[in-house]
Amino acid sequence: LFCAEAIYKAQAETGEIKGHYLNATAGTCEEMIKRAVFARELGVPIIMHDYLTGGFTANTSLAHYCRDNGLLLHIHRAMHAVIDRQKNHGMHFRVLAKALRMSGGDHVHAGTVVGKLEGERDITLGFVDLLRLDFIEKDRSRGIYFTQDWVSLPGVIPVASGGIHVWHMPALTEIFGDDAVLQFGG
Repeated sequence: LFCAEAIYKAQAETGEIKGHYLNATAGTCEEMIKRAVFARELGVPIIMHDYLTGGFTANTSLAHYCRDNGLLLHIHRAMHAVIDRQKNHGMHFRVLAKALRMSGGDHVHAGTVVGKLEGERDITLGFVDLLRLDFIEKDRSRGIYFTQDWVSLPGVIPVASGGIHVWHMPALTEIFGDDAVLQFGG
């Protein structure tokens, strides 16, 4: 309740839309949907889900609820490093990004190339394009191993966050363009 009050107070003072990522991640789908309903009743515009710890089926259920009820769904990728940063096993984040796009969400933490969550520039931009473009050509140098046509499947906006600050903005806008979320503070 306190964060909803703070959102409304900030909106009244600035005349700008404000939001806070209320975490709907829960141990069961039922509890997760209850949290989403509660957030909607508070009138907040956005909720968050940890799609890897919560699971893809739960994420899809939540994504459908959010789309049907006018909520934005921010996707956090807690636990991804256990899966995608292992050299000898696991899977690349590009695969997790594709699975997320099929499951549903409005935006996801995608690394930064600069700051704390930095990664290889070409590879990061490859999976960022997989998230947001309708069609992407095969380009092995960017980690795109076959042409992907998403047809009408909605895209996911990449979020650059983690160890970034205002001085990173020129690099971040050069890297991501204006079709991304730059998240500062913490």
